[in-house]
Amino acid sequence: MASEILDNQGRGEASWQWPSIHAEGRKFGAIAGGVALIGWLLLGPWVGWPLAVLTLCVLAFFRDPVRVTPQDDRGIVAPADGLVTLISKVAPPRELTVDDGSGSAPMPNAPVTRVSIFMSVFDVHINRAPIGGTVKRVIYIPGKFVNADLDKASEENERQHVLIERSDGTRICFTQIAGLVARRIVPFIKPGDFIAAGQRVGLIRFGSRVDVYLPAGVEPRVVMGQKTIAGETVLAELGAAPLIEGVVQ
Repeated sequence: MASEILDNQGRGEASWQWPSIHAEGRKFGAIAGGVALIGWLLLGPWVGWPLAVLTLCVLAFFRDPVRVTPQDDRGIVAPADGLVTLISKVAPPRELTVDDGSGSAPMPNAPVTRVSIFMSVFDVHINRAPIGGTVKRVIYIPGKFVNADLDKASEENERQHVLIERSDGTRICFTQIAGLVARRIVPFIKPGDFIAAGQRVGLIRFGSRVDVYLPAGVEPRVVMGQKTIAGETVLAELGAAPLIEGVVQ
């Protein structure tokens, strides 16, 4: 029956459905719809139709589809939908390599692998937690709005660092970066919150990028040019063997 729980045992009924619109986007959809209605009434369908299409585009941008996160404690899942545009060895964000008042830095100042995911305006912009654990830090940094696809965007653009710590002490940092069009990073979490892997943690309005800093010694399981799905695509596995010539071992 449709009321039965859906699982991997063949129970329940699965069917495609329209993704919901996140609450953050409903006000923008309402504003765009109001402008479209006024344009239609005052200036006619030649103006009303384009504005109606724009309203649908705004609603589509804030779509919030259901995601199924792999239930594997070793997995580090993608926090964003988009395209893997950069994979490089870099130092963690400097804001997380200084003493936070506890007597030690949240992250060591040593090179780790950074995976950058670029989100176009056509991608879902709800960001999700790469691992489950406690939110240790949320650091917002004002900055520029250069093309988020550029490497320097990690240091110059408006951005927000989120540090999550698992119960075993493993820490993952990911950074939400505003881009040319994006002008607002909206967090859904705060320090001290306990979250699950794949849980919604925020969004960036109208095109941007998310960087994920993998723990030392952990190699990515994705390649340049690969599309990712937030909360579902496995970026890396703790304790997994490295990739050899792009093939997962």
